[in-house]
Amino acid sequence: MPSVKSVLVTGAAGFIGFHLTKKLLQAGYQVTGLDNINDYYDQRLKTSRLDILKADANFSFHTIDLTDQKSINDLFANYKFPYVVNLAAQAGVRYSLTHPHAYLESNLHGFLNILEACRHHGTQHLVYASSSSVYGANKKMPFSVHHNVDHPISLYAASKKSNELMAHTYSALYNLPTTGLRFFTVYGPYGRPDMALFLFTKAILENKPIDVFNNGKMRRDFTYVDDIVESIARLIPKQAKPNPAWSGMNPDPATSFAPYRVFNIGNNQPVELLRFIEVIEEKLGRKAVKNFMPLQDGDVPETYADVEDLKNEVDFKPSTTIEKGISEFLDWYIKYYNIKL
Repeated sequence: MPSVKSVLVTGAAGFIGFHLTKKLLQAGYQVTGLDNINDYYDQRLKTSRLDILKADANFSFHTIDLTDQKSINDLFANYKFPYVVNLAAQAGVRYSLTHPHAYLESNLHGFLNILEACRHHGTQHLVYASSSSVYGANKKMPFSVHHNVDHPISLYAASKKSNELMAHTYSALYNLPTTGLRFFTVYGPYGRPDMALFLFTKAILENKPIDVFNNGKMRRDFTYVDDIVESIARLIPKQAKPNPAWSGMNPDPATSFAPYRVFNIGNNQPVELLRFIEVIEEKLGRKAVKNFMPLQDGDVPETYADVEDLKNEVDFKPSTTIEKGISEFLDWYIKYYNIKL
């Protein structure tokens, strides 16, 4: 990696943004972080992450909302970021069923502001978060970036698919290299409190029931956060390039005649939800009280990532087992919340 390179990480106070920023700082980058510190979940967790990052002299932080076009433009004009990693977004499939407007504001309006700022201020490579949810109604497994993804089943998924389309437009019109990353069920220390591992752990420790959707018949490609950020860090300097073999007669969704790429980042090994819960139980030495429920609107029963393109591009693919990853999370959770077992 370059020893003195400037990178902007949006969503730096978020789960993946925090871990990525830590990794980039360790690799010698000058990192500018941006976040609006919203109240989608406990802001104290975001503050804790930021406190760790601010201890590094090569990190600077700005409290800015992606929808604030002037502040975004001023920031880019000031720093002239060669690399931008856009992780800021309104997350969550289920939340999109009840708060749809939040997704249009942050994920579309906000992303447009990032694209415009990259276009006008000489950004060499924009890397941005998409999601495995874009596969929607697709049934062919494993999910491949070369498959068509035109049937989302949540507004969150539709907003992420829209990001990929918007990025392609800017790659085509303005020759802006863009790389979209479809994350598969990320978990790990400092994770989001609205996600399964956090919710399950809290409920089990408090002897409260956990909601097990699709009656436990869910399979997820659970991906440990260290594998996610290793993949991103390797991709940042790998500027997206046009595919000379791309044909409009048989268009490949993952590449383009423009400098545009899409990658899956997943563990390539789906795990049944009940096994995931079992590992938590084993590590905590406690049994979960399970409240079995049907599949929720917007959810898919299974995710499974084909990561061959990622492996070919950066010689790396996620491989952390849930046994190791859950153990790392639980060690953090027990220490962070001062739990007495």
